[in-house]
Amino acid sequence: MRAKFRVETVTNHAGGGNSVNLTPVISGSEENKSFWQATPSGKLDMYINNPNAAEFFKAGVEYIDFTPATSQ
Repeated sequence: MRAKFRVETVTNHAGGGNSVNLTPVISGSEENKSFWQATPSGKLDMYINNPNAAEFFKAGVEYIDFTPATSQ
């Protein structure tokens, strides 16, 4: 399943790690308007300790794919 969220902020913390804040898309394309109708509000906040993973997130970029996690 795909949900379109936009990275609003990426904050580098002096003590290490990064905070990433994402919100649902609301405009910019017909596709975004369609996603907004299905997910009109929401918020995703992550704290990331892995520098390589944190580098992936850039403010203004839109994406998120959800895949079920398997229990091991």
